[in-house]
Amino acid sequence: MRISVIGGSTISPDVEETAVDVGRLVAQRGHTLVCGGLGGVMLAACRGAKDAGGQTVGILPGDDHGRANEYVDVAVATGLGHARNALVAMNGDAVVAIDGGNGTLSEIGFSFVFDRPIAGLGTHDVDGIVACETPEDAVRSVEERVDR
Repeated sequence: MRISVIGGSTISPDVEETAVDVGRLVAQRGHTLVCGGLGGVMLAACRGAKDAGGQTVGILPGDDHGRANEYVDVAVATGLGHARNALVAMNGDAVVAIDGGNGTLSEIGFSFVFDRPIAGLGTHDVDGIVACETPEDAVRSVEERVDR
C-alpha cells in the first residue's frame, strides 16, 4: 500500500530520528512512501525509506520536479503551492503525521476528507488521529485500518 508521511519542514533532531524510523519501517514492510517531497520530515522519512530499499513519491508544491529532495524516486510537480497538500493526503492509503504545523494540519484535514486512517506521532491533538508512542505503533496502526 501507499503511506503518506506528513510533518513539518523544520524539525528537531528527535523528530528527524522518528521520521527516518517511520520511513524505514514503511519500506521494510513493502509499502511505498508518499510525501510532499521537500525537507524536514519529508526528507528524513524518504531517507529512511531509501536506506531500507523502498520506493518514494514526492508531490511538490512548485512546478519544478528537480526541487524534490535527493531521496525522492518519483517527483510530481504540481504548481499548486499549499493546495498540493490535498494530493499528498489523497495519494496515500493511510497517513502517518509526525510533529508539524499549519501545513501538516491542512494535510490532516484532507486526510479526513478522503477517509484515510491517520496515526500521529507528536502531532496535532485532533479527534480521529490515533496517537502512537513509537514509529512501529504508527505504521502498524495504519496497516490495521486500511481496507485492502
